[in-house]
Amino acid sequence: MSMLPKGKNQRVLVQLVGVVLVMGALAWAAVPFYNWFCRVTGYGGTTQVAASHDEAADITDEDITIRFDGNIDPNLPWTFRPMQTEMTLKIGQDGLAFYEAVNNSDKPITGRASYNVAPEIAGSFFVKIECFCFTEQTLQPGERGQMTVTFYVDHEIITDRDAYKVRDITLSYTFHQYDTPETAALSDDQAAQASGGGATRTN
Repeated sequence: MSMLPKGKNQRVLVQLVGVVLVMGALAWAAVPFYNWFCRVTGYGGTTQVAASHDEAADITDEDITIRFDGNIDPNLPWTFRPMQTEMTLKIGQDGLAFYEAVNNSDKPITGRASYNVAPEIAGSFFVKIECFCFTEQTLQPGERGQMTVTFYVDHEIITDRDAYKVRDITLSYTFHQYDTPETAALSDDQAAQASGGGATRTN
């Protein structure tokens, strides 16, 4: 069985380590890059984001119905629901929707929401101005939190050759547990001391 010279062995080892590091970096970057791509293109029903909206310049005479859906990851001991099932707006009109979450456990838990719209083709035209899904939400034991989302449907959906027939959109959120250093470090005793006793807050 032939052996590589010592110098070649070291070079091969360095190259292998380099390959592993590059692959790890690419895997780490893949998720945020994919999320950015979805937000920019609306791919997979991902919505768009705007810092502000000139409603007067965008509003039309055509109606569109927005339906609301709320889900939780099976591992998250919360209750999460939309506080309205649907609303009908003019295309281009700003909408304000409310969601409610309740921490049913005996310790503080942080959650983070993922979201999408259906049909997927509407993602490029459904624009969020403010949304609770952009930040982690921490609820104390028994705490009830009210969360809001401000949005509009861009008037360009009317003239898009693929989406012009869409007049019914479903906005869906799913909450997942998100461990912060603070909540992960809490023991059961500390969690009990940190109880908020069912306080209600609005984000």
